[in-house]
Amino acid sequence: MSETTQGFPWGTAAATGIGSMPGEDAREAARTVTGTFERFPYLPELPARGPGADMIGRTIGMLVELYAHVEPSGWRLSDRPGRDTRRARSWLGEDLDALEEFTQGYEGALKVSAVGPWTLAAALERRNGEAVLGDHGACRDLTASLAEGLRDHLADVRRRVPGARVVLQLDEPSLTPVLRGSVRTASGYRTHAAVDRAVVEGALRELTELHDGPVVVHSCAPGVPFGLLRRAGADGISFDATLLTESEDAEFYDALGEAVEGGTALFAGVVPTLEPGAGGLSDPAGSVGGVRSLWRRLGLSPALLAESVVVTPACGLAGTSPAYARTALAHCVQAARSLADNPE
Repeated sequence: MSETTQGFPWGTAAATGIGSMPGEDAREAARTVTGTFERFPYLPELPARGPGADMIGRTIGMLVELYAHVEPSGWRLSDRPGRDTRRARSWLGEDLDALEEFTQGYEGALKVSAVGPWTLAAALERRNGEAVLGDHGACRDLTASLAEGLRDHLADVRRRVPGARVVLQLDEPSLTPVLRGSVRTASGYRTHAAVDRAVVEGALRELTELHDGPVVVHSCAPGVPFGLLRRAGADGISFDATLLTESEDAEFYDALGEAVEGGTALFAGVVPTLEPGAGGLSDPAGSVGGVRSLWRRLGLSPALLAESVVVTPACGLAGTSPAYARTALAHCVQAARSLADNPE
């Protein structure tokens, strides 16, 4: 799905979270997220509850006619739905119930997330213990199953929160290793071959085209392929802005600038996911100082900044304390306002 930046439902000077939150209380997480992000809440993940509540397990619970169970090495394909699949689905239902409770009457952008096909293929094992990534046919089947599951999930969210304009986030932290051929095999001695970029792009496009609202692709890894994601139909690209360095080559920055000029939103992860020391977080304006510098380097108009950038934490917050998670999310809101107030 494609829209101009100005047409995005989250509006200007927006902020949101990535996905995971600390703790095990779905109602408390939903209350925090909806109370902090009045214009752009999201469905939290609570991986502290155990396998099935993590992002991989939650997405496996969405799959249609594909099932998996937990092994010591991770999630492995099964012949039928078992306890682990049922638990993943139950926790997702609990999370959705909590979100529905705290979004009664809400109208506006609402973000839900699932693991994208390539990170899922790198994490999910076939019955022989090797990743689905090593079998092209299995990757196609996994993408098709995920597409059907996402259709059902998105329909459920729209039914529960009828006033929402749903934003779909695909989490792809393993996308760069998949493209570079650096995902290790089960033995650890070899790596899976790099997947052709056209194949990667095609699978992602299959998922971006199934949703009639904005689709954001998130990766907190270095080397996010901005150009590929834009061609695959991503309306927004979510990344850890602290990983951008002066050493990035000109081609990388060209792709980033072209994405913004083409109407792609940038979800800039600027707030740390590790609790800072005694000095605490910097002031909100300081937190987005790097975004302003990036804008100048790209030669983009300051007037586009608050329209094109959504401020987020660098990644999920599952490893933090509940108190810091609340502070970090509120800091994102304040930092986004500072971009609008002082874009230069």
